[in-house]
Amino acid sequence: MPWVSATEKPKPQPKDWQINGIVAALTDLIPEVRAKAAEHLQEYQLDNPKSQIKNYDELVKQLAEQLQDKDSAISRNAAAEALGQMQAKEQAPQLALLLKDDDWNVRRAAASALGQMQAKEQAPQLALLLKDSDTNVRSAAAYALGQMQAKEVAPQVALLLKDSDSDVRSAAAYALGQMQAKEQAPQLALLLKDSDSDVRNAAAYALGQMQAKEQAPQLALLLQDSDTNVRNAAAQALIKIGQRDLPVIVPVLDSVHLYPSEIGQIRFLAHFLGGGEVQVETLMQWVGKPKMPPKELEYNEGVEAMTVFQTAWKHRDSLPELQRELERQISEVAANKTIIWKAQNIKLLQNHYSNLKKVNSTHANTLQSVINNVEYRQWFFNTRITIITHAAFWLALIFAYPKFPQVQAIFFWNPWVRRIGGIGYVGFLLTWFPPFRRKLFEPFKPSLLADARLDNFNTQSYFPQSRVQIPGSGKILPITEVLPSIQGQIILEGESGLGKSMFIRHLLQNSQRIVVYLPAQKCAKGVIEAIQDKLHGQAQDADFLKNLIYSGAIDICIDGLNEVTAETRAKITHFVESYFRGNIIMTTQPLEWTPPSTAKIYKLQPLEKQQIEEFLISRQPQLPQDAKVQGDDYKTACIDYLKSALNPQQAPEELDAAQRILSNPMDLTVVALMISQGKHPHLFHLQQEQYKLMAAEYLKEWNQEFPLKKFSAAVYEMRIQDKQALPADEFHQVVMSLADEKYKMVVSRQWKEKEEAKQEWYFRHDKIMDFFLVQNFMGDNDAAERLLVDRMSDPRFRGVYFLLATLLPLDAAKELREALIQYAADTKDNTVSNTFVQLLRSR
Repeated sequence: MPWVSATEKPKPQPKDWQINGIVAALTDLIPEVRAKAAEHLQEYQLDNPKSQIKNYDELVKQLAEQLQDKDSAISRNAAAEALGQMQAKEQAPQLALLLKDDDWNVRRAAASALGQMQAKEQAPQLALLLKDSDTNVRSAAAYALGQMQAKEVAPQVALLLKDSDSDVRSAAAYALGQMQAKEQAPQLALLLKDSDSDVRNAAAYALGQMQAKEQAPQLALLLQDSDTNVRNAAAQALIKIGQRDLPVIVPVLDSVHLYPSEIGQIRFLAHFLGGGEVQVETLMQWVGKPKMPPKELEYNEGVEAMTVFQTAWKHRDSLPELQRELERQISEVAANKTIIWKAQNIKLLQNHYSNLKKVNSTHANTLQSVINNVEYRQWFFNTRITIITHAAFWLALIFAYPKFPQVQAIFFWNPWVRRIGGIGYVGFLLTWFPPFRRKLFEPFKPSLLADARLDNFNTQSYFPQSRVQIPGSGKILPITEVLPSIQGQIILEGESGLGKSMFIRHLLQNSQRIVVYLPAQKCAKGVIEAIQDKLHGQAQDADFLKNLIYSGAIDICIDGLNEVTAETRAKITHFVESYFRGNIIMTTQPLEWTPPSTAKIYKLQPLEKQQIEEFLISRQPQLPQDAKVQGDDYKTACIDYLKSALNPQQAPEELDAAQRILSNPMDLTVVALMISQGKHPHLFHLQQEQYKLMAAEYLKEWNQEFPLKKFSAAVYEMRIQDKQALPADEFHQVVMSLADEKYKMVVSRQWKEKEEAKQEWYFRHDKIMDFFLVQNFMGDNDAAERLLVDRMSDPRFRGVYFLLATLLPLDAAKELREALIQYAADTKDNTVSNTFVQLLRSR
């Protein structure tokens, strides 16, 4: 094949008597004779078959008939080969029929003939043979498609580059080169490392035909190939590709060392490819030439040489001869006595030292000595300036810190920059100097408090007369008096709705310190990780953050421990005990757990009878402006309602239940809203009654039923995925009704992001969410029954079970009670079962 050797001789021109003899043999009766004649015909280059062969038309006709010789595959093969050599393109359709012949040699001959004829219209048929079971056929088909330059089948030909047969791979590579299928160059480049030299040769030839510049570095490596033809093919390909830079010149020069006999032509090739570029010419002055004695160098010459050496080193790609040469020359230039290296070159010298050190070069010591001299001069010159400017630099950074995220990430939250650049004292001041600590967290303050939703918190809506039981003494005092700020480690425990989260928000609203608010669910990976998430990805140095927490630089609020798994609570407990000096407050409903030994438990108390009346009356400023009952009428209505609800003449269990509900600020808020609308709230169905009022308003406003089932299913998915924001886009009308001032079942959070207004909606309290969640647990269907069992161990659904105690039919509620008691016995956690039993008893 013509791509195998760069030195292959052209075919000879035949003499007339030779043509006549071959033509006569082509019509012989014996198939083997005809086959031999076709074989000899291929040895000659026929410039013009029609003029060189007597009776051309008659012979073509005879050969065409011979193509149909069903009895002799040899005969069909000979005819196909002859027609191909004669370039009888008018017979291409007949030859194409032989592409499906049973004999592989006939298929091969037909493919070769079509290629010689360049019968490109037969390319689709010919492409089918690329999957032939015979390697010779696949090879011939690929070669013929290349002759046709049938680029449209290049992807199919490219598949043969992975063929198990080396001849097929060679033919495919040659064909892609003929097609100029440059998009296949990366696949072809893989064959430059093929174990077969003919394949490597063909791949180099093809890449040269394509002028595949991107593959020039790989081609250059073939100049070291053990096969002469491959080296020649690589050189010819590089010449066709054209001017290249150092990545190609470096392996070319390495070949000078490997093949001294070719030094002249390879050095010429390096000059040719370099095209007179300065970098190449500089490298040629030092590498790939007979060793010369050291010469005196100008400073600029030395820098230029070392810069080029650095670039060449990057592209040496395990070229041992060139590497040794570069090592020697780097050492020679670095140690040249006429050069006084400047401090600005230290990085260049250090890079060379690092390279030599990695390969254990004996020349590394020379570089180290030069670097030491340069560094000593540099240090002596810069020490005074460094001392003066260092403190000013960090002080400027601290004041620039709040406005520039780059300063935050690079200087203060990067441990190496802070420790090394800050020489120790910067980190110390940031940790223990309060003004600097405030600066450190100042940019993140909105993010630290985002989950607390303080933009919706009205200070006047907080009821400061709530009381807590002090641990140890058992005294009961106002919570704002006992806990005016976060001092030490505190657990605030209380039933749902008593105002734990409201108190936390009250603390946050009035705190002058840096505080982070964390819903307990976000601590599943750990408290440190949860805080890092709020620092916009800047606080990658967890150790520094831990030191700041330990030093009291940031107070921590963790809300809703009862809503997470035991594993998450254990992580929080471990964190709190590890940072016993930190100021940390946690809230939880009563549950079976082991609290941190370093924390004190303050128990939030239900409202007393006098407080209940004060709370109801104090809600008046927060009532809707269009409330039906206002002013003195509202006050009178509250007093009358409490007399009725707490009538001592009713059954003791019912009175206790009423007292318990009214002593809950959350439930009492709903009572206040309903009284203001002229309603008489049913204490045991507050959320249900509130929903009915809202649903009636929804029907009136939107002229359709409230989509309770669909919305409740969406709320359930929110809870499962631990999402807080409602799907407001899907339920716009629902959210608008829930947000109505008369009901205030949801609240919004608004902010700007890249100058675009953003808004999210949240349930005002978990009790409201629980009402919609419970709808998924109601009904006589398998799904509801499965949920009753499946979510029993999920702390996120405890409030749902409390609602079920009042909403389920009595028999179903009793069955659920027994299941909860059994679960409590198995798990030793009776928190849910106790409350469920108390609520059920009131029925």
